[in-house]
Amino acid sequence: MDRALRGAGIGAVSMESEEGVEFAERVETAYTCPVGHTIIVPFALEADIPPMWHCRCGNNARLGLGEDGYDGSDEGRGRTHWDMLLERRSVEELEDLLQERLTLLRDRRGTLASAAS
Repeated sequence: MDRALRGAGIGAVSMESEEGVEFAERVETAYTCPVGHTIIVPFALEADIPPMWHCRCGNNARLGLGEDGYDGSDEGRGRTHWDMLLERRSVEELEDLLQERLTLLRDRRGTLASAAS
């Protein structure tokens, strides 16, 4: 008596093949954490490469350790709001935005003070 289950192999093996698929050009990027782990991450050639990557040990691995004088002094420190903000804007852009907001607030206070009188 044959006790094999019908269809048991379905889903166990992918029916898709990579035949005819053209992969994007890639570049391998190395990140090193303060503990010394090296992580190699492939990115598409046109992708924006992040300056930090999360290591398996829980620390933040930095791109190109040693090139910017990084000595691991922020070991265990997570990315702060400021770090994420600096990834999107330059300090000059932030100063301009601050001045715009301060001007807006000062104008609003002037309008409120004159309305209260």
